[in-house]
Amino acid sequence: MTDPKIHAAIRAALQAFNKYHPVEAVAEARFDEAFASDKDFLSKVDDVDAVFDDMPQLEPLREIFFDLLMINFFSADVKKLEEDYLETQEWEDIEEETLDRGTELLNLLLYLNECRDEEIEPSLDDYLKEFLLVDEDEFQDEYSIYEPVIANQILMESPVSEIKRVALELDIESELKELFYPMMVFFQDVQNGESSPEEFAANAIDPGFDTAVYSILDTFE
Repeated sequence: MTDPKIHAAIRAALQAFNKYHPVEAVAEARFDEAFASDKDFLSKVDDVDAVFDDMPQLEPLREIFFDLLMINFFSADVKKLEEDYLETQEWEDIEEETLDRGTELLNLLLYLNECRDEEIEPSLDDYLKEFLLVDEDEFQDEYSIYEPVIANQILMESPVSEIKRVALELDIESELKELFYPMMVFFQDVQNGESSPEEFAANAIDPGFDTAVYSILDTFE
């Protein structure tokens, strides 16, 4: 089964991406079929990967769609499994096998779901300190990953063009290199009001990818 929010996010991402890179008309239906199937998680990963293999123009979206598949598993599929499934050796093995998959978008989507459940207004400061716990000694891996964001929180008060400038200067090895621009603009918009789609696109580093990520975040907010 597919969580309605995930279905909306898939559609929004494909529509946004399609403005810059043609998306085959059957893409949405194929993703819907893969996400909604009753197969086990790893089989669904294979099915989603098969769509990307058949439609190479969508390749930039592969790992963020893995994040969506994971969110869908947590919100919909896991309800059909035993209550403590996420504590089992089977799930531990799945996590180990997919350790190199996905992006930090997964954490951000989990955070936005939590905000909605607890009726909290999302903010960058709350995400860093209350969700990722970057100030806690035992969460220094998160601190290391998010150090570019922590060091540039002043961008919440800066023009979108400045967010682009900083994004371009990030180390190519940074796990947030691709996500930095859409993530920071998203938080800026949530906290300070909407930037225009035209301004966002004009400053985007990779317009197709950036607008797809932003549209997913907007669906969850």
